[in-house]
Amino acid sequence: MKNNIPALFCAMLSGLILLSFNATSQTTKKSSREFYQLTVYHYSTAEQGKVLDDYLQQALLPALHRMNMKKVGVFKPVINDTAAAKRLYVFITLPELDLVASLQDKLNTDKVYLSAGTTYINALNTTAPYNRVEVNVMKAFPLAPVAKLPVLKAPKNERVYELRSYESATEKIFKNKVQMFNEGDEIGLFKKLNFNAIFYSEVIAGSRMPNLIYMTGFENMADRDAHWKSFVDDPYWKKISTMPEYQNNVSHIDITLLHPAEYSDF
Repeated sequence: MKNNIPALFCAMLSGLILLSFNATSQTTKKSSREFYQLTVYHYSTAEQGKVLDDYLQQALLPALHRMNMKKVGVFKPVINDTAAAKRLYVFITLPELDLVASLQDKLNTDKVYLSAGTTYINALNTTAPYNRVEVNVMKAFPLAPVAKLPVLKAPKNERVYELRSYESATEKIFKNKVQMFNEGDEIGLFKKLNFNAIFYSEVIAGSRMPNLIYMTGFENMADRDAHWKSFVDDPYWKKISTMPEYQNNVSHIDITLLHPAEYSDF
């Protein structure tokens, strides 16, 4: 029995190493998919809009860049100027989910951020820079694990970004729509047609569930319309959109056309 102890020990050690390797591989695989935070500021006046823009441009984006978060998008609806209920969208990429909870704590220790954002941070209830804020926390799709900066040449004030939100009737049906994007290769079709996809994600916490959100980018509105025509006319879309397994997997769609702020990374 004593002669077998070294062999037994080696076998146990090998097993532990293998388990550790597998656990590390799984952790690495999980962390390869980014998390996103999409914050929507609702406001009414030009004064509020200016405070938000100043805060984002002078305080928040520089602070996030100092944290090595280089892909931060700031967008406003194309119809914002004439709308009574105005919105501003801030898209942040996060390498780990726990940053959703710790991000504000990190910002609160950044003296440059606190100084640059003082008007926004210390606003009174009578001069609040927004009416309300909503936040979506998302996880990147398996086959689109990281957000991408688009390859666009047009000036930012001409670019059009399209934010789409797809809700499903149940969690199971929602997973079917996510599968359609991934294994069904709807993502591949967008890539083939040069839609300049920014991100694809499933919402893990938000006001509308179950839900997926994705964004594409175009040079201008005419470019956007031409791309969507090529999409609906594409033989592969006609094929997968009529497949029995992918029917009735979306119950509600919201489409928002956006222009980027001049200081946006996108």
